[in-house]
Amino acid sequence: MSVSARRSQIPKTAAVKTLTIHDERQALQVYGLGDQHLRLLEKSFGVEIFARGSALRIKGAREGTGQAVAVLERLIAATDDGLSLAPEQVQYAIRMAKNHEDVDLKSIYKDPILISPIKHRVIKPKTEGQRRYVEAVRRHAMVFGVGPAGTGKTFLAVAMAVAALTRKEVSRIILVRPAVEAGERLGFLPGDLQAKVDPYFRPLYDALFEMMGIEKFHKLMGEGVIEVAPLAYMRGRTLNDAFIILDEAQNTTIEQMKMFLTRMGFNSKIVVTGDVTQIDLPTGKASGLVQVQAILRNVDDIRFVYLTGLDVVRHELVQQIMKAYDKFDNGSKSGGGAA
Repeated sequence: MSVSARRSQIPKTAAVKTLTIHDERQALQVYGLGDQHLRLLEKSFGVEIFARGSALRIKGAREGTGQAVAVLERLIAATDDGLSLAPEQVQYAIRMAKNHEDVDLKSIYKDPILISPIKHRVIKPKTEGQRRYVEAVRRHAMVFGVGPAGTGKTFLAVAMAVAALTRKEVSRIILVRPAVEAGERLGFLPGDLQAKVDPYFRPLYDALFEMMGIEKFHKLMGEGVIEVAPLAYMRGRTLNDAFIILDEAQNTTIEQMKMFLTRMGFNSKIVVTGDVTQIDLPTGKASGLVQVQAILRNVDDIRFVYLTGLDVVRHELVQQIMKAYDKFDNGSKSGGGAA
């Protein structure tokens, strides 16, 4: 919908609010490049936003105006200390406002995990759920990150592992995944172990490439500082002085989950990630990630962090695609979908 079309829908009795930003640099961050952040707010809440210097005038229906002002106030507070804002951070603030969720953006973005040598990208949480997840990994020896795709479970776990290795808190990183598609019987696949497991670890490799560069990654792999292995190869080992990540844990059986968790050695940290709505185990096999939540919930130094759709950080078009599929699936279940 065009700006002029939106304006024609704003009632004559519209609410009008004004805000003032005292710092010109801060105003540039709040407005965004070419005022793109303000355009996002207009589109999301059906309001008009007029910016003149550091003065803002917001006009629209009472609810939309109130929500737009709430988001702007949070953006202003977040940039008080020089924080730079990206469109995805503004989109997150908008989503939270629409869900009537209060959020302190400054507390989320103020504490970076890692500065990647690749373009000097700063890796940090982008949502309140991600902040809680990262804080749990910092504080506890074993953390379970449970939530849908796109919530950053694996990416942030890898970032925390690389940061711990960089600070010499651990001496190695161990990445583990169940190779369900191969039935965990990898012998029939061509090539050595590395060639066999590579396809299953591609998401983890991509994250590591981004955080340390391809050359350094291969160097550390060759030195055994970074190890990748299918879950079946963990049996009988004790893993000391390591940051261990079990990814796609919804595809572990109950027995495999118990076996993996008991591999933990001294001065080690374990992060387990998974999405219990995407279980690929054969019919009749229960997921170890589902059961472990009841077994270990009250054990000291173990934390379960649950991420939701509000924590999905992906391109806006991807979010729209996901919503469209959810709407279609719900319609199909109620008998309204396509045959």
